[in-house]
Amino acid sequence: MEIKAKLKYLHIAPRKTRAVADVIKSKPAAEAEVLLKFLHRRASAPILKLLESAIANAKHNFNIEKNKLTVKSIRVDQGPVMKRFMPRARGMAAPIKRRQSHVSIILTAND
Repeated sequence: MEIKAKLKYLHIAPRKTRAVADVIKSKPAAEAEVLLKFLHRRASAPILKLLESAIANAKHNFNIEKNKLTVKSIRVDQGPVMKRFMPRARGMAAPIKRRQSHVSIILTAND
């Protein structure tokens, strides 16, 4: 049984978000929650909220407790890129790409 949750349009670059997502991959849900609480990265708070949402989905929809869940996969994809420009010397402009992430997590129940 798979429990899914998605987080779209996260205003953190996918490269930075993947570094946090790799920490909890294939860990038990309770352990992943503790790891994210003590990880000092900006992306850890939204991913923790997503994990808690997936745990709540499992409890509400399938009546599965947190200690019986494992993070099967967590995927970070690139979202839309906002393009901005920074003024530079001699009337030029330098592009700034503000990247966004789409995160999806799948939990499984281990019997």
